[in-house]
Amino acid sequence: MHAKVEHTTVLLNEAVEVLVTDPDGFYVDGTFGRGGHSAAILENLSERGRLLAVDKDPEAVAAGRARFGSDPRFEIVRGSFGDLKAHVAERCPAAGVTGILLDLGVSSPQLDSAERGFSFLRDGPLDMRMDPESGQSAAQWLAVAEEKEIARVLKEYGEERFGRRMAAAIVRARAVEPIVGTRQLAELVAAANPAWEKGKHPATRAFQAIRIFINRELEDLQHLFGDVLELLAVGGRLVVISFHSLEDRLVKRFIREQERGPKLPRGLPVRDVDVPRRMRSLGKPVKARENEVSDNVRARSAIMRAAEKVA
Repeated sequence: MHAKVEHTTVLLNEAVEVLVTDPDGFYVDGTFGRGGHSAAILENLSERGRLLAVDKDPEAVAAGRARFGSDPRFEIVRGSFGDLKAHVAERCPAAGVTGILLDLGVSSPQLDSAERGFSFLRDGPLDMRMDPESGQSAAQWLAVAEEKEIARVLKEYGEERFGRRMAAAIVRARAVEPIVGTRQLAELVAAANPAWEKGKHPATRAFQAIRIFINRELEDLQHLFGDVLELLAVGGRLVVISFHSLEDRLVKRFIREQERGPKLPRGLPVRDVDVPRRMRSLGKPVKARENEVSDNVRARSAIMRAAEKVA
């Protein structure tokens, strides 16, 4: 039985203030976690408002049902926000979704539970799956992945410049014994890292990369972007809180492309006002304030971007 682990929601007020524009609307919390954002959204909804929450983690889904299951405005489903179109199809009014919120961070209960295998700070089985009942675990993948593939994942998803050295070390080590524990992997990666960054554990980028890859986090985000304009009502809002530069770049690029509209052939006689644009950015990116970071160190890398569908 796991000890209860508290989770501090990042950019709570900032996100909900931008997201909720109509108390009677239909909203989606695509990354329920432990319900901090969902609770604040519900506080701002009328009796006619609705909130659909989504999470891959069965523990999060169980926590959501226990906390809000008696509220008729609330429903939670187990799955990925990348499949939001299917989750929304039978639940949303014809007018469309009023707002979609994504908090792309890992929740404290996931990080702080050794059994989940997300953290190198606690020794546990090397799992890292948001849904521990689906797909390959990190240990299973590392047991069979080619050295080039491991290096690619570390470089592409973790921006780890020593990915090749780390991948070679992993392949050598697994030939001797299976890599099944978080501390085992962390020690391997740390030993292969010749330039430790001050204030950062040498396994940070590698663990982050493997987690993102195992859970298809960037793919889920791209799938959602392919559907979000169809899902949102005109005036509906998308709010995304990222904790990794790769995620934030995807969000920034998507909003910018929708603001600019399609690329038209040079010389085409089209006035700028006639270029079809689908979204507008809502202000500058928002970061956690100093007092929030001092209370919750995990907020230091959070960045929030928001946009509104205009057509």
